[in-house]
Amino acid sequence: MGVLTTLLLIVLLVGLLAGSSIRMVQQYERGIVLRFGRLLPQVRQPGLRLLIPVADRMRKVSIQTLVLDVPSQGAITRDNVTVGVDAVVYFRVEDPERAVINVQNYMHATSQVAQTSLRSVIGRADLDTLLSDRTRINSELREVIDAPTEEWGITIDRVEVKDISLPEGMRRSMSRQAEAERDRRARVISAEGELQASDKLSRAAAAMDRTPSALQLRLLQTMNDVAAEKNSTLVMPFPVELLRFLDRGAGGGGGAASATVEEPEEQETGDETEASAEPLPDAVSGQDSEQPALPSTQPRDAGPDGAVERAPGGDGVTTGSPEDPR
Repeated sequence: MGVLTTLLLIVLLVGLLAGSSIRMVQQYERGIVLRFGRLLPQVRQPGLRLLIPVADRMRKVSIQTLVLDVPSQGAITRDNVTVGVDAVVYFRVEDPERAVINVQNYMHATSQVAQTSLRSVIGRADLDTLLSDRTRINSELREVIDAPTEEWGITIDRVEVKDISLPEGMRRSMSRQAEAERDRRARVISAEGELQASDKLSRAAAAMDRTPSALQLRLLQTMNDVAAEKNSTLVMPFPVELLRFLDRGAGGGGGAASATVEEPEEQETGDETEASAEPLPDAVSGQDSEQPALPSTQPRDAGPDGAVERAPGGDGVTTGSPEDPR
């Protein structure tokens, strides 16, 4: 009975030792073995690996690409603008031995280096570069982070700036600036269009000047375009050249008749002018011609003193004055 128990204990101890000495390494991992605290030069590859119980300790290191989220960092740009920037870092372990031996916790160390490097790079760039040239900022940030982590056996694949938070006042100022810039571009484009249109119109005017019939054709085309709309009023310009042509055509047949018609009018106009130039008689211009004659109480031939005198050899009546000595 005692022998059986001893055998069972030995088998159990061997099983425990065998279980502690056999380790499995995944395909995306590498094993670093420390024997009595000393690093063995051989890196354990994927598969089942045997270790010496109690003497060997193995640490597995993942060689996959790891994603490190850098929290938002408040920084001041070169042109004294306070911004908040967060980023993301993609890295992987290139040398598992240095990642285990040279640094205590390579994940935490890489995170701290990324945060300090992000603030340093943002401080060396101005706001316009930070907003417009993200590629250069990302490349510079990758180089800055990769310099200290290279000693830890870590390779930085890429660094991306995710978001840049600006103060509210700065956002409003930038929106006004962008609006003014777009307004300027619109005005410049409109002016260039006007310049090109004026050049084309000047060429068209020169061509129409050399060929007058082209102007008439253009007029008819414009009238056709305007007449297509039923609710519009069409104002048709009449060419002066056509009026002159009709005037020259009608000048041969109706010239004499028009001259004879115009002469009496000129004669009547001259008679009226002469009549208006003659002085009017006193009897017509006086007020007595307009008023009826009042009846007189004295005889027709009586003078002021009652005497009547007749002029010799005539029908007229001569009236003596009171001062006459007769």
